[in-house]
Amino acid sequence: MEDFYRTHSYLVEHCNAPVRRVLMDEIDWSARMIGIKGTRGVGKTTFLLQYAKEKFGPNDRRCLYVNMNNFYFQGKGIYDFAGEFYREGGRVLLIDQVFKQSDWSRELRLCYDMYPGLKIVFAGSSVMRLKQENPELENVVKSYNLRGFSFREYLNLRTGNSFSWAPLDELLRNKEQLVADVTARVDPMEYFAQYLEHGFYPLFREHYDFADNLLKSMNMMTEIDILLIKQIELKYLPKIKKLFYLLAAAGPKAPNVSLLAKEIETSRATVMNYIKYLADARLINMIYPVGQRFPKKPSKVMLHNPNLYQAVFPLNFERQALMETFFVNTMWKDHKVNQSPRDNYYIIDGARHFRVCHSMEVPLMNNGTMYCQYDTGQVAENVVPLWLLGFLY
Repeated sequence: MEDFYRTHSYLVEHCNAPVRRVLMDEIDWSARMIGIKGTRGVGKTTFLLQYAKEKFGPNDRRCLYVNMNNFYFQGKGIYDFAGEFYREGGRVLLIDQVFKQSDWSRELRLCYDMYPGLKIVFAGSSVMRLKQENPELENVVKSYNLRGFSFREYLNLRTGNSFSWAPLDELLRNKEQLVADVTARVDPMEYFAQYLEHGFYPLFREHYDFADNLLKSMNMMTEIDILLIKQIELKYLPKIKKLFYLLAAAGPKAPNVSLLAKEIETSRATVMNYIKYLADARLINMIYPVGQRFPKKPSKVMLHNPNLYQAVFPLNFERQALMETFFVNTMWKDHKVNQSPRDNYYIIDGARHFRVCHSMEVPLMNNGTMYCQYDTGQVAENVVPLWLLGFLY
């Protein structure tokens, strides 16, 4: 146990979280069982350590961070370890990579039932379906999603500013003032181009080639997250990877499931399941018309966020596809995104209509559509700069 405390103290003391994530204030920290999901590279480990640093500091033995990658847990389960920690006065156990422990959900439920004074906060892959696939946790865990940096968070990090986020209604109502406040201090268009290239993942802060680092993370999403959590045999990995490439190469469009099934030599049903796994891993987004959802075929499949283009197609992608990917990704956190019958148009929350376009397209006034222009800072009654939507969180 002392080795774990020493590691915890070192990690918490040296935790460098230059941007305080919005999720830190959205979580109900009074809950006894909290699950934090997120794709690889978005900063789940740093988030856990930041919480420990804010609430307890590095040397408070009531809180302990552990990672299930430690080989120690091949011989001792979560329940036994948590019991030892609890009897020694521990009250908050932070568990990283929880899905690496076999039978983890059952052991977490045992902890919840047997140690009423213990809070457990665990982090795992976005592929995990906490309640649907782990019914023993359905009524005890509060689940949250940690996303990559928003454009606002990236801008604050790069410029030293402290711009605030705004919900969609407020952002659209006060867009002129918000744009004026930002442009008075920085050139958002300059940083927006950088964000689209590398700003979603905190990986850009590391001293490595970003695209190569992201490519490694993407491979781990398929090789570990999808295969391990969904219990898929290793021999099917090449099919999943090829499917992802074919979807990415096709650009934002409806998938031809029959053709894809032929390409990767599997059934249509399997293709649809693999598409769903890729979406759960936050490698792609599936967009549906209003009122439809999986297992129906999506009306559009696109990469999950703009940075993925740097790893898949660093020199060959359409600008329109990149901008629509940003729009869908930034809207996805708090809003329902559906495909409009018209191309490049989206319906948000079943009511609001948006079009992602360049400034050369002159909007029709008062037609009920908000035009998100990606190459201008222009603001009008039904025009908003696309970058401003990066302030939604």
